[in-house]
Amino acid sequence: MAKVKTTFYCQSCGAQYAKWQGQCNACKAWNTIVEEVIQTPEKSDWKPSTSNTEKRRTSKPLLINEIDASHEARLNTFDQELNRVLGGGIVPGSLTLLGGEPGIGKSTLLLQVALKLPYKTLYVSGEESQKQIKMRAERINPNNSSCYILTETKTQNIFKQIEALVPDVVIVDSIQTLHSDYVESSSGSISQIKECTTELIKFAKETSTPVILIGHITKDGHIAGPKILEHMVDTVLQFEGDRNHVFRILRANKNRFGSTNELGIYEMQGSGLREVSNPSELLISKKDEELSGNAVSATLEGMRPLMIEVQALVSTAVYGTPQRSATGFNAKRLNMLLAVLEKRAGFRLGAKDVFLNITGGITVDDPAIDLAVVAAILSSNEDEPLQKDYCFAAEVGLSGEIRPVQRVEQRIQEAEKLGFSTIFVSKYSKISFKPQSISIQLLSKIEDLAGFIV
Repeated sequence: MAKVKTTFYCQSCGAQYAKWQGQCNACKAWNTIVEEVIQTPEKSDWKPSTSNTEKRRTSKPLLINEIDASHEARLNTFDQELNRVLGGGIVPGSLTLLGGEPGIGKSTLLLQVALKLPYKTLYVSGEESQKQIKMRAERINPNNSSCYILTETKTQNIFKQIEALVPDVVIVDSIQTLHSDYVESSSGSISQIKECTTELIKFAKETSTPVILIGHITKDGHIAGPKILEHMVDTVLQFEGDRNHVFRILRANKNRFGSTNELGIYEMQGSGLREVSNPSELLISKKDEELSGNAVSATLEGMRPLMIEVQALVSTAVYGTPQRSATGFNAKRLNMLLAVLEKRAGFRLGAKDVFLNITGGITVDDPAIDLAVVAAILSSNEDEPLQKDYCFAAEVGLSGEIRPVQRVEQRIQEAEKLGFSTIFVSKYSKISFKPQSISIQLLSKIEDLAGFIV
């Protein structure tokens, strides 16, 4: 009888060791290395059924010029936000991993997608019973006739049902609950996650069936399990949001078939997740009176222009040491902009508290928001409200210059469509058209902006 193979894994980062030790050399965590059985004496490979034979891909080597990729049409998910983030739809044979905080709506999103698809879809759940899923489906779309629900955690049983059903799309909730007979460790361990993912990848590539996995995350915000899991899959999606807000953000951290700059926005409702087609109107608060410290920035997320409201509060430091706090914005960049204001524009903010917030609970990395941040800080510092129909789109440099940003014309068109009367951009921006209902203010230095506020 063959010997059972074991090895030692770090349960935090997935590093592998030949023997036990107290501290992991990779992530420096203590007491996270455990022994796991990686292979039993008997193991047989999964083989597709005869009904899937016609879908199998050839293993014969071909010249790259002879490979025809035109027939690989994407599957429409009938969810415009998900299609945008994926790059146009689901690629046949791809493996997609969706991660997010507990209770953020991962299962709701994929169940909603499964109920929208006109293809034969198998939804495999290892966390909920069929009745629980049915109760949730009743609120979303109770009249679906192509979605099958399977509650199973053993991969061998799942593949038997797949061979009998031959689905067009497989959704697994979640990868941490699956276990394989080929590995004698508990569900969610490093070796089990790697083995189950490997079996699903083999199934997806040999049958051209797309597989979507839900993944748990750790307290640090990373997907639980080995880091190699994110390398094995084709697409890694991150579902973000705050439980105190109704908006959810879908981002692509990795995408072999499209851009990673796209953004999908949903609104959580009692009947499921509603797609937000025009997020600019939702992210800008409706106010009857003008308040100081508010500015609107024309930003871009992938190909989509967004109008984001920036709120700033500048007050005298009560405890002697001034505080710098930013929500949804890089705190180090906030400190840099405050230093530029003090050095180049002469505003003494070193003894004042500065608080910054991006409304809607989202995080913005676009450098074009710099000018709106500076405008909001100056407005709060002088207690002078900006006009409600002003918006900003420019980057601020260390020498105080206003730098141009990419695709400024698209930002201007979005601001004009939403009714803004004036947009502040860099003097060096290349603008080839003349807008009809919005005026463009060209700035070269940060002092020019201060003249409009002070």
